[in-house]
Amino acid sequence: MKTKYQTLFIVAISATLILILGGLLLGLTGMFLFAPSAEARTETAPALQASDSSRTVTVVGEGKVSASPDLAQANIGVEVIGSDVKQTSSEASQTMETLLTAIKAQGVADNDIETSYFNVWVERPFNPQGGPSEDVLYHVNNNVMVTIRDLDNVPTVLGAAIEAGANNINSVNFNLADPEQLKSEAREKAVANALAKAQELATLNGLEVGEVISVSEVISSGPVFGGAAYAVESAAIGGGGPLLPGEVDVTVQIQVTYALK
Repeated sequence: MKTKYQTLFIVAISATLILILGGLLLGLTGMFLFAPSAEARTETAPALQASDSSRTVTVVGEGKVSASPDLAQANIGVEVIGSDVKQTSSEASQTMETLLTAIKAQGVADNDIETSYFNVWVERPFNPQGGPSEDVLYHVNNNVMVTIRDLDNVPTVLGAAIEAGANNINSVNFNLADPEQLKSEAREKAVANALAKAQELATLNGLEVGEVISVSEVISSGPVFGGAAYAVESAAIGGGGPLLPGEVDVTVQIQVTYALK
């Protein structure tokens, strides 16, 4: 039979063994929980690469190409004023028919004539006694946008329109029928200009320009009209002075982001 002391001795030894085994298990668990894994260590390298790839420079390059215009657009119309709206509208319509016939007689095609503005409004003259005036005036406006593809014919068309009753010529603009080729040339210059700017900025900071990260075209407002290239005589329109077509400047802006090495 085991004595009381032998039993106590066995219990003490068992408790000691349990404590030792428990400590070993806790140590091993801590090693698995807190030791950096191989997978975690491999993730630190891409983080450094991302930091390197964030070194970029963004510039806007501009390219401009100039050319002589090959067409003109004139806003031509009539304004008739009268006290009776029906009679005034009828007179304006008849005058516009005569005007269109005169313009087409100068070689302008039907599809180069487009209504740009039509308006009927009432003018109430000032009443010295106060209150609304009983007399009213009706204004009828009718304008067309006329495209003239022969620049030498511009003063002839305008002169014929005035002779036919046109009393409202808002503007004469010179433009290009097909500016796409000039836009392509302007883009090429814009890209070269962007690279030159990026290289200058990189050199000033002791770096080099790397690969292109992104490219986008900045939307512009359209062609810009430059200085006069030659004059079209305007004797046919009453000696109002020469018409100066000038040059059309097609400008393109390109935004480019480069990596820096």
